[in-house]
Amino acid sequence: MNPETLEASPEALAARVPDGAMVALPPDNSLPSVALAKALIRRGARGLRLLGVPVSGFATDMLIGAGCVAEVQTSAVSLGEAGFAPRFTAALKEGRITVRDATCPAIHTMLQAAEKGVPFMPLRGLIGSDILANRPDWRVIDNPFAGGGDPVVLLPALSPDFALIHAAMADREGNVWLGRRRECATIAHAAKATFVTVERLHDGNLLEDERLAPGTISATYISGIALAPRGAQPVALLDEYGVDAGFIAEYARAARTEEGFQAWLARHVTEQHEEALA
Repeated sequence: MNPETLEASPEALAARVPDGAMVALPPDNSLPSVALAKALIRRGARGLRLLGVPVSGFATDMLIGAGCVAEVQTSAVSLGEAGFAPRFTAALKEGRITVRDATCPAIHTMLQAAEKGVPFMPLRGLIGSDILANRPDWRVIDNPFAGGGDPVVLLPALSPDFALIHAAMADREGNVWLGRRRECATIAHAAKATFVTVERLHDGNLLEDERLAPGTISATYISGIALAPRGAQPVALLDEYGVDAGFIAEYARAARTEEGFQAWLARHVTEQHEEALA
């Protein structure tokens, strides 16, 4: 990776995400970069096509409420214990966003196809479900290795324009430690570019440490890194810090209305950033 991007700000990374881009976000329990989502909101991003891998949560709802999103492809959008995602629900009811329904295995399979450099991969578990009627890009064929009567679904490879991840640490070579969340490596392998915010920089090369190397993704797949302490909050980050359930519940209450959401957004995204810069 370009050494100049190693300590760029979240704002600098967000500036490199053009309007209309397909942006992949991990779920709330697996390293989403809330810091980059906030930076995209402050940039005034528009027309983003979000990919929830495989489900979407807090960052997605916040981006939708801020008017940044045109389309969401995911298997669910939820705030977990805090209930439904209110801004997603409102936008869907009002027809302001397009939703491309998927399943968790389907999203992972499409990304794995891109990761492996093949045009498609088969998946059997979708047979018999209603979702196939709404996904003309998924094709059902007979298993060519059987004598007929054995249908499988072919899913096209999916390569997001950007993956946005928050990790505990990176080194100055551009390697990023994901810990046990190895599914984020698949997202990075499949995406055209991966931007990562991190809690801190690690002294030394992560790939040369026998204990840390198994949970590390190579700099080959990383396009930009920014320091952003507590950059996953209010969701949890590995063993670094837990979920702030009270904060998410407060958000869920505020975001039930457009007025409540806009007041929350000003307080926690816009004004908070301005105070930090002052």
